[in-house]
Amino acid sequence: MPRLDRHLSEYLGIKRSDVRLLLAQGRVQVDGKTATEINQVISRFSVVECDGNRTLANTPRYLMLHKPAGVVSATEDHTHRTVIDLLEQPWKDQLHIVGRLDFNTTGLVLLTNDGRWSRQLSMPGSNLIKRYRVQVEQPLSSAYIEAFQRGFYFEYEGINTLPAELKILSEFEAEVGLVEGRYHQIKRMFGQFDNKVLGIHRFAVGSLVLGADLAPGHSRLLKPAELAALSIKIGHNNSCTAGR
Repeated sequence: MPRLDRHLSEYLGIKRSDVRLLLAQGRVQVDGKTATEINQVISRFSVVECDGNRTLANTPRYLMLHKPAGVVSATEDHTHRTVIDLLEQPWKDQLHIVGRLDFNTTGLVLLTNDGRWSRQLSMPGSNLIKRYRVQVEQPLSSAYIEAFQRGFYFEYEGINTLPAELKILSEFEAEVGLVEGRYHQIKRMFGQFDNKVLGIHRFAVGSLVLGADLAPGHSRLLKPAELAALSIKIGHNNSCTAGR
């Protein structure tokens, strides 16, 4: 994160020694308080003002989107439509994706401009469970539940997957809960049984659940309560709002 003197020096086009004078004269405020230390660390979401004029005032954004099939989880793509293309907000180009979904996988995708928040959610130690509904070609049995709980060995990477939850919903449909996201992980786990996956839909990330009120291709800002609940779940107290 940048220091206050560096930010003001670059924004105002002045020397850092001149920033010291501005602070001594009480002309700089950070988050509504008069700044006194030139080495004060600020974040990209700090509100910095000099003589009443804002030099920095980014708003943190946190969105959930219902991804349809045939859309790329990327910020740009020269061939296919991306999740960013689905958004109508003027600040959509500031966003990045938190946890991608495959081209034909549908469901909940999170987007933000807060890199710290997305890193917290993506850390293996967060133990944030992502839940999916999966349709398969061959009938399911209790053997799947036991195997998913044990984890699988992926020879190509030379790794063992973490234990995963599997609940059989019907003969050809299951609910899967993962705390990691290996490449094509769900397809490869069912592939251990030579059972082809026909469809995957992510309906929850932690405490966030994709409801019927959000149609495919649509998005909305997270509510403050949703953001707070998710932050508590990953052990991170985030004071930012869900969007203004």
